[in-house]
Amino acid sequence: MEPSAPAEPAEAPRPAPPVHSRRRPVFTGRQGLTIAAFLAPAALFVAAFIYYPMIAGGQMAFRNWNLNDLTDTSWVGLKNFRDIFTDPVFGTVLSNTGIWVVGSIVPQFVIGFAIALWLRRRFRFRGLYQALIFFPWAISGFLIGILFRWMFNSEFGVVNDLLEKAGIIHEPIPWLADPKTAMAAVVIANIWYGVTFFAIMILAALQSIPDEIYEAAEIDGAGKVRTLFQVTIPSIRGTLSLTVLLRVIWIFNFPDLIFAMTGGGPSNETHIVTTWMITVTQQGDYGRASAIGLIVVAILIVFSLFHLTATREKKGKYL
Repeated sequence: MEPSAPAEPAEAPRPAPPVHSRRRPVFTGRQGLTIAAFLAPAALFVAAFIYYPMIAGGQMAFRNWNLNDLTDTSWVGLKNFRDIFTDPVFGTVLSNTGIWVVGSIVPQFVIGFAIALWLRRRFRFRGLYQALIFFPWAISGFLIGILFRWMFNSEFGVVNDLLEKAGIIHEPIPWLADPKTAMAAVVIANIWYGVTFFAIMILAALQSIPDEIYEAAEIDGAGKVRTLFQVTIPSIRGTLSLTVLLRVIWIFNFPDLIFAMTGGGPSNETHIVTTWMITVTQQGDYGRASAIGLIVVAILIVFSLFHLTATREKKGKYL
């Protein structure tokens, strides 16, 4: 038997390449001053044109601030708030505000959702239909109010003309002069104007849902109604909640259309809180107007907290 060849010496392991650790850049005071210098103009602008007017206007609510008599701007505490709550108009204004918000938001949401579902489908000239539907959102609310004021005109408005030709009415209706129909007219105008916002937001959310989810639902035998409530709505629940919140705040603070159509009349029957605040401001009573403004802020804060809390609990329920 031949002797076995001597084993070759094992190759020494190669040293691992040095690991170059990344060092975080040192934040110097000079860089901080540079950042502060760039932010300073924006901060000063916000402070001068947003925060200062808010603070100055807020303190007016507790003073006797009337342009008709500036010799006495003394501190009156909660007197302006008591005057508002005891004003006979306040109950009507608060009721009108509820009708204005709820009567506008519900149809806007339903119609906007339906339009968004329709526009999600692929069909010919879809881009043209999107442009036509989204166009009203680019128009000023005040101009929309003027447009609908002429449309609801009792003598030569197109609304009465169409209703008479359809045989629904036999004589013109004074839409904006009758307290029973004025609020309905402004709500109808706001519905037409706000449907676009819901259509835009919901369509953007619908386009983010993968088609595979709908294909899986179809394979499982889910119908259109079941797919809507078990696939579509749960997938965009967050967007729907945020959209409703933003739209409620927007409608609550949207006096443009009402001012253009009725100016709050007749007999304060179309006044909402914000239009009433503007009217009181035009009368020169800045103290009461500021108090109304603080009431508006308080109502919106309470509603926002309630909405966000309810939405968070609902999310946790479905997780």
